[in-house]
Amino acid sequence: MHFGLFIPQGWRQDLVGIDSAQHWGVMAGLARRVDSNPDWASIWVYDHVHTVPRPIEETTHEAWSLMAAFAGVTGRVRLGQMCTCMGYRNPAYLAKVAATVDVISEGRLEMGIGAGWYEHEWRAYGYGFPSAGERLQALREGIEIMQQMWTTGYGNYAGEHFTVDGAMCFPRPLQGDSVPGSPRNGIPVWIAGGGEKKTLRIAAEYADYTNFSGMPEEFSAKSEILKAHCADVGREFDEIVRSANFNVVIGRDDAEVQERLAWIRDHYTSAGLPQDVVESTVKSFADGPLVGTPEQIIEALVDLQSRGMTYAITYFVEQAYDLSGVELFEQAVIPALTDRKRHSAVWHLLHGE
Repeated sequence: MHFGLFIPQGWRQDLVGIDSAQHWGVMAGLARRVDSNPDWASIWVYDHVHTVPRPIEETTHEAWSLMAAFAGVTGRVRLGQMCTCMGYRNPAYLAKVAATVDVISEGRLEMGIGAGWYEHEWRAYGYGFPSAGERLQALREGIEIMQQMWTTGYGNYAGEHFTVDGAMCFPRPLQGDSVPGSPRNGIPVWIAGGGEKKTLRIAAEYADYTNFSGMPEEFSAKSEILKAHCADVGREFDEIVRSANFNVVIGRDDAEVQERLAWIRDHYTSAGLPQDVVESTVKSFADGPLVGTPEQIIEALVDLQSRGMTYAITYFVEQAYDLSGVELFEQAVIPALTDRKRHSAVWHLLHGE
């Protein structure tokens, strides 16, 4: 299994209380830390501009600015967004931005892409809020434009939502046909979302990676639907790596897990959120599959791996303030899923065999 780590950027109110002049230092330091630890395959940010669970006057640093900045301060770890909203940038321009970041990073970019959902952002920034069907059609068109530009250097496309006429993309991404092991169409494409009729169909056609629910039963159900779409379009199902995002709340024992959940409650309360929003947010953390002791989290990940989830993108809300949870995860969880012999031993231990 591969592991990625979200770097706090403010969107989930994970830089509250830190002076804005210190934000880049915090983010860059955390990125460098991950870069020095080969257990982590990638770092990630969200492509949003207003905070959740409510839009308030707190920092949200822009995703693609961070991509370029992280490319300059790291040298090994791969760089991704989960996920870029197709409606926020013209896809030809986005293809050019991504190609530039791929060059800056020396071929380490991952392209997370989705149809977008945060209506408050859409309307606030003047994008309107098209129907889900329109947003998904725009997603399909945008991916086709980006892959065309990455593979040929030119974009010529007349669609319902986007039109480009001789748009040039030079230099092309470093990742591509000339680089052994590169994806079919340049920069690896991660299509996020679990919409069964359209999103997963688009994923079957274009994705190198998918990203949908990490809840075990739902993950299995979505995987079966993706498999059926792959059969329909003539794509090998196993060509697509299936990933999921996880909030991690880890403790050496149950008491420490509860302490972390109490910290989350206090943290969101300090941001001035209404108490009902605070409680629903805490519940969203507490109900996730990666909540518990290392042994419990390993068991959950082994189960998910058996269902085909082989890339876990993890989020630790306290990371900018306290690294002990990340360190415990690194020491006690990742080795069990990345060392085959140890993984086998852990599986037998957990299942009494």
